[in-house]
Amino acid sequence: MEKLKKMIPGIALCLIIAVPCHILGKAFPVVGGPVFAILCGMIITLFIKDKSSLTPGIAYTSKKVLQYAVILLGFGLNLSEIAKVGSDSLPIIISTISTSLIISYILCRLMKVSSNTAVLVGVGSSICGGSAIAATAPVIGADDEEIAQAISVIFLFNVIAALTFPTLGTVLGFSEEGFGLFAGTAVNDTSSVTAAAAAWDGMHPGHNTLDIATIVKLTRTLAIIPITLVLALYKASKDKKAGNSGEGGFNLARIFPFFILFFVLASLITTICTVMGAPESMFSVFKDISKFFIIMAMAAIGLNTDIVKLVKNGGKPVFMGFCCWVGIALVSIGMQHLLGIF
Repeated sequence: MEKLKKMIPGIALCLIIAVPCHILGKAFPVVGGPVFAILCGMIITLFIKDKSSLTPGIAYTSKKVLQYAVILLGFGLNLSEIAKVGSDSLPIIISTISTSLIISYILCRLMKVSSNTAVLVGVGSSICGGSAIAATAPVIGADDEEIAQAISVIFLFNVIAALTFPTLGTVLGFSEEGFGLFAGTAVNDTSSVTAAAAAWDGMHPGHNTLDIATIVKLTRTLAIIPITLVLALYKASKDKKAGNSGEGGFNLARIFPFFILFFVLASLITTICTVMGAPESMFSVFKDISKFFIIMAMAAIGLNTDIVKLVKNGGKPVFMGFCCWVGIALVSIGMQHLLGIF
């Protein structure tokens, strides 16, 4: 009980920041609530002289609430729908994810960027933006500044993609299916995918690219599961070699990201219920709570981030994000050519 009392002030502050940021995110979906929350958190923390009473609650929100958000995200995944429609896009999804991870790994070595930042930019660019970063950060032990850096990079290229890809798709002569695949695989975050696809549909009356792009995007989200498990095992192996495995040596229970297991369970519950005739709308409340929890967690991360340091160290991650973004876009187009979809 005493521990809970200590956490209340910090959690309350994150909640207070999250509410207006959630509203702003709905008004400006291309930017999104998480980005507004990080920015507000970074600005507000400049005016707080003593954060000692807030620290326990901020730490809890940035770590545990973030994991709860990922678990609830699973209720937005109907696996039967993904298997039916999204499986056709698997070769493109696998290719784009691999491209992003390889580029981020190479640039991490060449530019000497923090390995955690490189991983977060790589998975954020290739899987599902902020959600992938939220799922991956606890597994690799990323600190708040690394998370804020990655989110900022993803946001930048989300906005550029949402604004330019519909016109680019028209110039390149994409079909309805082709642009749906392109938006679903080459745009980072869900909000920007829907923004780009909706803009395309507006430019081409009678098309329904939005549904295709959304399902492809949800299929990409499933890559969170294998990626986080592989990263957990890699980190455990690395810690063991460095002599940081702790007492008892290798401990699967300690390194296994159990919140991902609950994420899968949530997806299965949604799938089983919808197959049995339940409307998908009954799970929308969980998805809304998940989005709000992510905004709260990003507010906490912003409160723990030095904005001056973030700007000073931002050049290399931005360049890495740009290379991942361009690489993914080119591979998505190239794979569609090879598969005869374009």
